[in-house]
Amino acid sequence: MFKKTTIAVAAVALLVTGCGQTKTAGSHLDRIRNAGKLVVGLEGDWQPFSFHDENDNLIGFDVEVAQSIAEILGVKAEIIEGPWDGLLAGESAGTYDVIVTGVDVTPERQETYDFSDPYAYDRAVLVTAAGNEEIKTFTDLSGKTTANSTGSTYMEIGELYGATVKGVDTLAETMTMVKNGQVDATINASTSVQDYLMTTGETGVVVVAKMEEVTPYAIPLVKGEDNAELKDAINDALKQMRESGKLAELSEKYFGEDLTKE
Repeated sequence: MFKKTTIAVAAVALLVTGCGQTKTAGSHLDRIRNAGKLVVGLEGDWQPFSFHDENDNLIGFDVEVAQSIAEILGVKAEIIEGPWDGLLAGESAGTYDVIVTGVDVTPERQETYDFSDPYAYDRAVLVTAAGNEEIKTFTDLSGKTTANSTGSTYMEIGELYGATVKGVDTLAETMTMVKNGQVDATINASTSVQDYLMTTGETGVVVVAKMEEVTPYAIPLVKGEDNAELKDAINDALKQMRESGKLAELSEKYFGEDLTKE
């Protein structure tokens, strides 16, 4: 009798998807709470969003945002670092519950993912080597070369303006390539570029242009009913963090200004 009951319960506890994969019963949020942890994917080398301090501790704006969301959900944040070009695919495959890594909300991504409410706003900037007289605006990128994280919005912007884009892993790499003349320019978040220039004291590269359009950062979730409750819970957590001043406090801590309002 015990074995039959166990088998019956196990059968109910598994939902078979159309792809032949199995999934524990209950919504994604239920499974997170049952596990007692929120598995978060992020880059870990994109200062000031996520990076390692002098003691090799993982810190950053997105790190603390993720930890705060997990705390409000009543679980712990288990953070896994990975390269940008694998994070969205990892979330779709179930490696991560969510990714919190300054993801731009774009129409293309909205076809595959549901996004939380934005939790910060930024702008893209164009960086060249100091003394470069050929590139002063984004339109000057036509026929030039840039370097950016593979699959990033910044890579797409470079290609949109006619540049040949080389894919690299980190912001530091792109800056070195620009400084050494391996590429003509790079595009990245204003926050990250300014932080890089301030913390390194680098004078070999300069910001020559900034996009007028604001970039909203939000948390992508795989589309479907399974994530509906989780999306609502994350939005509620972000709302609590806004109202308590926590989001603004974290923004001031890592960016030196409040970027949580459009």
